[in-house]
Amino acid sequence: MSRKYVIAPGEYYHIYNRGVDKRIIFKNSSDYHRFILLLYFCNSSNPVDLEKIFREGRTFPDMFNTEREKPLVSIGAWCLMPNHFHLLLKETSDMGIVKFMQKITTGYSMYFNKKYTRSGTLFQGKFKSEHATNDNYLKYLFSYIHLNPIKLIEGESKWKEVGIHDQSAAVKFLEKYEYSSFNSYTRNNSTYRNILKKDEFPIYFDNPIDHLEELSEWLNYQDPTGFGKVEPSQN
Repeated sequence: MSRKYVIAPGEYYHIYNRGVDKRIIFKNSSDYHRFILLLYFCNSSNPVDLEKIFREGRTFPDMFNTEREKPLVSIGAWCLMPNHFHLLLKETSDMGIVKFMQKITTGYSMYFNKKYTRSGTLFQGKFKSEHATNDNYLKYLFSYIHLNPIKLIEGESKWKEVGIHDQSAAVKFLEKYEYSSFNSYTRNNSTYRNILKKDEFPIYFDNPIDHLEELSEWLNYQDPTGFGKVEPSQN
């Protein structure tokens, strides 16, 4: 199905997709780390050769200091879940998001299929997108994306509809969950901070406390329909 709008330079988009048939696409930390590296290295006009980078013997954190050619997009937030992912992107060049998503999903699918001796499509069709057409929705997406892992906490899978049981425990879980950009906003020394291009997005949070306060407001928000305006369910 074609999109109802054209992805345009200077605009912001919530990009997401899940495994075909809702299958798990990240089975262990190595899989998550591979996709995170692709988030960084695929965001360039140059071809990606991770195997060459691995042969250089650099540490995982140091890989995110590698110089790249001109980025295809600006990344504002991201989160990986066992069977899907969320990205907040800004289109900074013509067809940048499409090129970036083709590189990252193709690269990860090839890695996954080779590792687990499978063939065929890994993701459920083309990536999905939501155009952030107003400031309130764009700001909301930072919280929505960063709060996504809470559904992984035992007993909190329906927290959006019925309310959170333990807010303090939920925040601690997010702090320990390493597969998102959450700590890039709450801790200045996050390993993944160079994946983001924060200055390409409005400054909604002047400091880590502001972002935590915003998240806390959403954690206290209860909506029987599921957390206000959200895209189709990923579970």
